Formats: sequence, structure tokens, C-alpha cells
Amino acid sequence: MPADLAFRNATVIDGTGSPGIRADVEVTGDRITRVGAAGAAAREVDASGLVLCPGFVDTHSHDDGAFLRYPGMEFKLAQGVTSEVSGNCGFSTIPNEPGRTYMPGDIAGPGSTWTDLDSYFEACLALRPAINNAMLVGHNRVRAHVVGLEKRPPTAGELAEMRGHVAQAMTQGAVGFSTGLIYEPGRYASTDEVVALASEAAPFGGIYATHMRNEGDRLLEAVEEALHIGSKAGVAVHISHHKAAGKANWGRVRDSLARVDQAVAGGQEVTLDVYPYTAGSGPMWQYVNLDAIDEEWAANVMINSCPDTPAVEGMMIPEIAAERECSLSETVRDLLTAPRGKQIICTHFIIDEADIETNLRHPRMMIGSDGIPDLKGRPHPRLFGTMPRVLAEYVRARGVISLEEAIRRMTSLSCERFGLSGRGLVREGHFADLVLFDPATIRDTATYKEPKQEPQGIAMVVVNGQIACEGGRHTGAGAGRALRYRQGW
Repeated sequence: MPADLAFRNATVIDGTGSPGIRADVEVTGDRITRVGAAGAAAREVDASGLVLCPGFVDTHSHDDGAFLRYPGMEFKLAQGVTSEVSGNCGFSTIPNEPGRTYMPGDIAGPGSTWTDLDSYFEACLALRPAINNAMLVGHNRVRAHVVGLEKRPPTAGELAEMRGHVAQAMTQGAVGFSTGLIYEPGRYASTDEVVALASEAAPFGGIYATHMRNEGDRLLEAVEEALHIGSKAGVAVHISHHKAAGKANWGRVRDSLARVDQAVAGGQEVTLDVYPYTAGSGPMWQYVNLDAIDEEWAANVMINSCPDTPAVEGMMIPEIAAERECSLSETVRDLLTAPRGKQIICTHFIIDEADIETNLRHPRMMIGSDGIPDLKGRPHPRLFGTMPRVLAEYVRARGVISLEEAIRRMTSLSCERFGLSGRGLVREGHFADLVLFDPATIRDTATYKEPKQEPQGIAMVVVNGQIACEGGRHTGAGAGRALRYRQGW
């Protein structure tokens, strides 16, 4: 029987970090069946001059709701992402009470018919998603589900109920527990509360992924808290979108990475991820105290989505203020107190380019887009461009890391950390999640002003053995799967 698909004469970079080799790769069904000299195949692809590697893994996404609104997932598929981890920063779509609104501007998206991870995955798979989805269970959602948005500790009964929701999600295959400790209601939680909830992931080998309590002036304190939580809960720690926010803090990532290295040397399991941009993004109301607006921060903010005033999308706060002839503080206050002000998504330019390079050089650093899939406005360009940007800017243009090492971070290391069994390597018997690209031309084209532009230089993306994107054309194969922790699916 001939194979279904064969790549001829590819430069195979297998995801281990080893140098590329010239080889054929054969795919039958959903698996890689041969690496070396492939036999006959129903479809043959001349891969001469191109790199064939494992599909990229976006370790930090907020696409819980996107899998239902945009099952084609074009913005991820086009950049070579074949699997991603949703439910980050404490925001997840589980647990869920159908029809309930949990918090304003919930970036995980509204709930619908599902109640738990099993029924959420069932709803997603019914739409035949284009890529694979793994899930974290989020602290903000669990706390909002049980305690609401109240600024208080949970009662003993509420904490037990919260623990039960985390345990149920882990039983159903969640890859771990996530927090967003700068966001409401996660910011109201004590360290002990987080330890108790994270410990529910321990019996399953799951991880603790955290948007730490502070990424600016108190970065090192926040790192200490994250390490303490991991140690006390008995779980591995994953630090999300590692950065030192604000000009006064630039350079401090060296100190936080040194602390991570110290913890690893002492036997603790710690990993991190980063996005390759100098700006972050999120719900604007979560970053602002209306009684004391930080004008230095506001001066570096762009509006991505603004339902009440779409005309300001793509504009910086100073531009809007000048147009309205008012102060930065007044502008921010007017935007946020509008009827749908809490639905505003903003981009804030708070990161040093040198810190991105420092992060990328660290061997435990993975790549996560942290993109928010609000396609009605102008999303941060990382939603469309993260993976190609790493390969074009930091590998090819700057030489910050090698191509083989970048691919390792975006594939096998990510799969190992998040328990995506049988993926992340070009190896016989592994699932056929593959990307074929031109290392000389791959690049991101999404910009802050024109963010919804797909990358260039990616010839083909294969998901579970099916060609999902070819020459920039999305095939609609719908071969994505629900990935459960350390289970081969």
C-alpha cells in the first residue's frame, strides 16, 4: 500500500535541536511512517530547498472561545501552529454555567452549552477545528464561578468547591492550572489559596502556569511567589510571557532568569515562554485605577478594540487625547466609563527589545503568542505573526538563536512541558503535525496598524496527517483534536 503523503528531499529539522538532515518523510493516516527514503505515495511534495519540521506549538493562547467562533483558526494555522495551549492567565471557559456572564470583557469568551472540559471539547470537535487544542483550567474562572468577583478570601466550603473544579478538569485531561494574579478576581487571592488549588494538579503531573502577580517593580518578588507555589503544591512551574514591564525595570529579566536557573539547579522544574514583541495586550480596564491613572503608561497605549467608538481603533491614547482636546487621564476615563468600556482591548508598549533577546537565549524559554482573537477590531499583530517573526527576526536577521534551537523551543520542548504525547518531533510513529517552509523567506507581515495579515514563506501545514494549509490556501480539512495531558490522541 502506498503512503498517503511523502515529502521528497526536505531539510528535516526534527525538533530535537540537532542539525537538519536531507531526507524524505512519509505520512500514512495520522502518523509519520518513515524518515529517510520514502516509498511511493498518493501525494508527493518536492521539498527541495525547504525545511520540514514539527508543527509549531503556541504555548500561550487565549483561543478557548475562538475554537467555537473561528474553528478554521486561520490566524494560527497560517503561521504553522498545529497545536496550542488555551486557558492561560487564569482565564478559561471551564467550569461553566451555560448562559452565565462571569466577568466583563472575559477574554476566554462567553460560555454556551458546556459545563466542564469534556463537554467543552465535545462542542469544539463538533465544529471540526483546524488545529489541536490543549487546555489549562483557569483560576479566574474557577474563582468567579464559586466566589464571584468579590474582594475576599473564599470560605472553607468555597475553597473545597474550587479545588473540586480544578481536580475535575485535571481528571478530564487539562494540562494544568493557570493563574492571572494581576487580573480580577485572581488578584484577590492569597498565595495559600493558589497553593491549595495548584496542588490539585499534582497527582496528575500537571503544571502551574502563571501570569505572575507583578511583572514590573516587584518582578523578583512575583518570581519568588511563583516558585513558592510550585514547591508547596508539588507541581512544575511555567512562567507566562516573561518580561520586565516599564522602562524603569528594563534589564531585570536577567535577574529573574538567574533566579529560575538557581531553582532549577536546586531540583525544581521551571520553564517560561515569551512573545517576540515590545508590547503586551489585554482588557484595558484590568490595568487601570480610575482614581489614579498612570499617564506615563497611558502615553504608550494603543486601542485595539472599542465597541462604543470603533473610530479610535488603531490609535494611540495621545492621538485620541489631542483629537478630543483633553488630557490623557480624561481620555482613558472617558473610554473606560462608556457603556461597553470594559470590552476595550488595548496594546501597551512596555517591553525592552534587549530583554526579548535575553529571554530568547535562555534554553528553557518557549514561544507563546498571547494573542487575543478579537477579529472585529485591530488585534495585536502577535495573533497572526508570532512564530514566523521568531524565525525571520531573531533567527535569520539577528542570529539570536539558531534555527534548530528555535524549532526545538517551538516544538519538542513545548510538547514535553505540556504533556502533548506523540507530538513535537519528526519521528516515525509520531503524529504527523508538520510545517514546510522556506527559511530564507519566512516572515511575519502583521503590523500594529495592519495586524490581520498572514505570514509569508510557509508552503504547507499538516495537522494529524491532513494537509490543512497549502500555499497560503486553507483547505478546511478540520483535522484538529482535543489534546489531553500525557495521552496520545
